[in-house]
Amino acid sequence: MNPYALVAVAYLLGSIPFGLLIVKSMSGGDIRTAGSGNIGAANVARNAGAVAGALTLLLDAGKGYLAVWLAARETGANERWMIAAAAAAVVGHVFPVWLGFKGGKGVATGLGVMLPICWQAVAAAAVVWILVVAFWRYSSLGSIFATAAMPILVYLFYYLFYAPGHAPPTFVSLGTILIAALIIAKHRENIGRLIAGTETRLWSKR
Repeated sequence: MNPYALVAVAYLLGSIPFGLLIVKSMSGGDIRTAGSGNIGAANVARNAGAVAGALTLLLDAGKGYLAVWLAARETGANERWMIAAAAAAVVGHVFPVWLGFKGGKGVATGLGVMLPICWQAVAAAAVVWILVVAFWRYSSLGSIFATAAMPILVYLFYYLFYAPGHAPPTFVSLGTILIAALIIAKHRENIGRLIAGTETRLWSKR
């Protein structure tokens, strides 16, 4: 497949609004009218239950993984096209054409796209998320910290294990930074609520 077509496919995969579809199929409701209005796993879990939230998390991460896996398979694991597909999938989730370019925040999809690129960094970022949420009980804060840590973690794991003594390719570092920046930017309202002390804690309803 043409690499540019792979990037387009990655965008379309990323744009599938699983949270919206899962809630609609389970209850007939529109998750965009509940809680924060986000279609991501945290809002789905808070307003439609743990099962719906877990399914949303798995499928949002899965579509990101699939997008990058396809790029790797079709290009001989070319990291340039893998990171391009990763970015396209996250952009698709955040700006889905089907929902008027108003989508989720990209955390689960961002996790999924990084798994084929540097799974160790994803595992370490998951630990960061768990520690932050366990201490403060804010899912959004955990996501912000884990996302901000991802470019650093990718750099470290490349330097230590993937290419000992060498930094990752520039396009990998830049792509990871751009993905992280987009996800954090989508949390700007959460950041405002965290500062104001009005952010909803995990396992509680508005």
